[in-house]
Amino acid sequence: MVLAAAMAVGGTGCIKKALLDGQIKGTRDGSAAVNTLHDWETARTVAQAGIGQLEGMHLLAPQNTDALFLLTRAWAGLSFGFIEDDFEVAYEAGKDLDAAYHQRRTRAGFDRAIFYGVELLSHTADGFEDARRNADTIRSWLVSNFTEVEQAEDLLWVGFAWIGRVSAAKDDAALVGELYVGVEIIKRSIELDERVQHGTGHTILGAYHARTAQAELDDSKKHFDRALEINEGKLLSTKLNYATRYYCAKRDKANHDKLLHEVLAAEDPLPEARLPNVISKRRARRYLGHKIWQENCGFGS
Repeated sequence: MVLAAAMAVGGTGCIKKALLDGQIKGTRDGSAAVNTLHDWETARTVAQAGIGQLEGMHLLAPQNTDALFLLTRAWAGLSFGFIEDDFEVAYEAGKDLDAAYHQRRTRAGFDRAIFYGVELLSHTADGFEDARRNADTIRSWLVSNFTEVEQAEDLLWVGFAWIGRVSAAKDDAALVGELYVGVEIIKRSIELDERVQHGTGHTILGAYHARTAQAELDDSKKHFDRALEINEGKLLSTKLNYATRYYCAKRDKANHDKLLHEVLAAEDPLPEARLPNVISKRRARRYLGHKIWQENCGFGS
């Protein structure tokens, strides 16, 4: 009787796990629908509500890699698309205390994305902490352990979160000093599949190589141009970053403004990436509409 009871409990547990794993897999498969939303405010509400559900799923299934992927992507996307937007609104308005608060929120969101992302990568290979010692060691670790095309998207979001955190914490020398980790992760993602998320990896590296006027601007242009080849200019974040990174670094106001106007003029070029394009339009309008962003590019008033 005891053995039968134990087997029944074990069987019930297996059934519950299978149902939960199936629900998480279905959530991942269906999550692409959020990117088709056209309304920024609605998408923000959906994203904030969805985070709680994903956290709960992870609590119930801590080893489920689909849940880890969803949390990595969701926290990275929420931090960039919405929390960082709060920072920009406050910064533009000259509300320094509010801006500092939202900047901390942005960093915290990317921190959480990285936490889940590193855990996700650990299901493929151990040794991340040792590997991150320098660019060569992280590069070797990535090349040795991540060899499948399907892993490119996992790497993309972890790298995106890593670089996003540095952008939100530029005054933290320790984090800035580890920027190479995110860069190498993105590089490996591109090597496995450069077309993931419509060439977003190239857009990220294009922005990285234009981080200052003394950076690698020729490399920046190559990555931006390749991203445009892949997405045919339909993923508007490529043009947005081309303008605000490369052409800012070049102090080329004419091309900066030209690309931002192209972003605003685009109607609905990529329905499956409608929400990212809405975010890009929102920021393009902001960067064209207030002198503080023009001054940050060195264009004057």
